[in-house]
Amino acid sequence: MHARVPPDELEERMRRFITRMDADNSRWECAALFGRINLYYFTGTMQDGMLLIPRDGDAVLWVRRSYERALDESSFPRIEPMNSYRDAAQGTRNLPDTVYLETELVPLALFRRLQKHFPFSRFRPLDLQVSKVRAVKSAYELSRMEQAGRIHERVLEECVPLILTEGMSEAEFGSSVYSVMVREGHQGIVRFGGMGIEIEVGQLGFGESSLYPTSFDGPGGCYGLGPAAPVLGSRERKLANGDLVFIDNACGVEGYQTDKTMTYMFGSPVPDNAIAIHHQCVDLQNEMAALLKPGTVPSEIYFGIMERLSPGLQENFMGYGARKAQFLGHGVGLLVDEIPVIARGFDEPLQEGMTIALEPKYGVRGVGMVGIENTFVVTPGGGRSITGTSPGLIPVW
Repeated sequence: MHARVPPDELEERMRRFITRMDADNSRWECAALFGRINLYYFTGTMQDGMLLIPRDGDAVLWVRRSYERALDESSFPRIEPMNSYRDAAQGTRNLPDTVYLETELVPLALFRRLQKHFPFSRFRPLDLQVSKVRAVKSAYELSRMEQAGRIHERVLEECVPLILTEGMSEAEFGSSVYSVMVREGHQGIVRFGGMGIEIEVGQLGFGESSLYPTSFDGPGGCYGLGPAAPVLGSRERKLANGDLVFIDNACGVEGYQTDKTMTYMFGSPVPDNAIAIHHQCVDLQNEMAALLKPGTVPSEIYFGIMERLSPGLQENFMGYGARKAQFLGHGVGLLVDEIPVIARGFDEPLQEGMTIALEPKYGVRGVGMVGIENTFVVTPGGGRSITGTSPGLIPVW
C-alpha cells in the first residue's frame, strides 16, 4: 500500500487551479487534463484517463486503466471507470462548446477521438495556468523535495568519490551512480516536460566529454552510448589521472525531483585557470541564491548577472562555443524543467515556496565543464539550498 496524497492537499491544489483559471480566463467553463503528471498532481494517481473539471460542478477522474489501482492509490473524491470517452460523455451533463486542454501535450488524434463523444468544437490552452499553480510548492511537496535533496547530497558529495576508479568507463560510472541512488531512495525515473527528452541518470562525462554537443537545452554535454542512444555515457572513454569528472542529474521521491551538478578532480588537480573559473561560477550561484526572495523578478536576476560578467567568463559561459543555454536557472518539481526560469522574458515576481535550480557553468577547452548546480527554495531570507553546500571540484586521490 502506497502513501496517498492527503485529501486536503488535493483539494487545495484544485482550488488554486480554479482561482487561476478564473483570473486568466474569466469565461472558462470546462477543463480536461490528460497528461499523467498533471493527473498525479491533481488526483494522486497516474492512470490512463481524463480529469474533467467543470467550472460549476464536481471534477471527475475518468479512468480507463487501471480503475482498481486509482481507487487504491487516490483520495480524489470522484473516480469513475470508463471503457471509452463515450462512457464519460454519457455520465457528464451541460458541456460547453469550448474546452481548455494541455495543448503542449494532447495530440490532435486524441482531441478528435474526444470530439466523437463530446460536443466540443473549440479548444483553448491551460498549460500556463497549470504550470503557475504547480510552481508554488506546498509544505507537503517541499517535504518530498527535501528528502530527494538529502539523497542527492549524500550520493553526489559522499558516495561518488568512492565510486570513481581509474580505468572505469563513463557508462560504468553512470550505472554505478544509478544503482546507489535507487538504493538510497531515488524513484528511479527522471521526468522532463520537453518533447522527446530522454536521459538516463543524467549528463555525465570525463574530461572534454562534458563539452560534447547534445540536443538537450542545457550548458553541459555528453557523448552517450551512440547516435541512437546519446545518454548515460561512453563505453570507450575511460577514467584517467587528471580527468575532470562532471555529473548533472536529478533525484526524485514520490514524483518530486531535485536537480544538482557536481564536479570532481580525479588523481590530480585540473589546471589553475579551470579552478579559478569554477570558483567564479560558485560565487555567481551564491549571489543569485541570495536574490531568490518573494517579489524578485527572474529576468532581472538574469540580466543583472549577464551584464556584469567579467570578460574572462563571457566566452564559454553556460555552454561551449556556439552552444550556450539562454538561462541561469529553472524551476523544478514534478518535472525537472518547470517555471519560473531565470532568463529573459520571465517577468512575474517570485513567490515563496517556489523551487529553482541555479546552474552557472563554463566550458573550459581541454578540461571540460566546470561550475555548479543546486536546488533552492524561495524564502524571505533568500534561496535555501536543499541539495547541499559543497562547492564542487571535490578531489579524489
